[in-house]
Amino acid sequence: MQSYWPEFLTVAVVHLLAVASPGPDFAVMLRQALCQSRRNSLLTAIGIGGGILVHVGYSLLGIGLLIQQSIMLFNVLKVLGALYLAWIAIQCLRSRAGGVHVEQVPTTGQSGASALRLGFLTNALNPKATLFFVSLFSVVISPGTPIALQAGYGIYMALATGLWFAMVAVFFTLPRIRRGFNRFGHWLDRLMGGVLLLLAGQLLLSTMSGSEPPSGPIPDTDQ
Repeated sequence: MQSYWPEFLTVAVVHLLAVASPGPDFAVMLRQALCQSRRNSLLTAIGIGGGILVHVGYSLLGIGLLIQQSIMLFNVLKVLGALYLAWIAIQCLRSRAGGVHVEQVPTTGQSGASALRLGFLTNALNPKATLFFVSLFSVVISPGTPIALQAGYGIYMALATGLWFAMVAVFFTLPRIRRGFNRFGHWLDRLMGGVLLLLAGQLLLSTMSGSEPPSGPIPDTDQ
């Protein structure tokens, strides 16, 4: 087992850099933390961590290689991801003043199940996360690494991702932090919507241009 420690450390470092970089997960998590209760924010963080297991699952089953090689299948995934990001963006752009509540639990009507589902689908439908995990399991992780150990890597990444975004949730749900965003929180919400809309547009444009899923070096992307 000691011979696999360098591989695990490489996976951990690469994953840390990816999960900490800005992207759809962080944008959605920030909006949740500023506009929802801490409970719902933490549920969204758990959902994002759970979405990691989807990518790990198909990478272990070899479906990731199929996605990497099939332009049509990869483009379908990109379109689904883009449409979902666009839907979230529209919700953000419709934000009104007073959407961030500091001293009381937000009353936007989002259930715990909806918060969990939001995090899960945001990550699971992120095609950049697909590229990240396909590359990770084909470049960094050796084919000779036992499947059980590869699954262990995946579980670690899911837990680490959930923990990272849980910390983001706790920080941005602090009353002092929310108070700082209270006056212009709805503008931040709209900014997040614009960012997500740009990401969705970028995905759709790349689909129309017929770009192929890259192989080789791991792309610099967040999950």
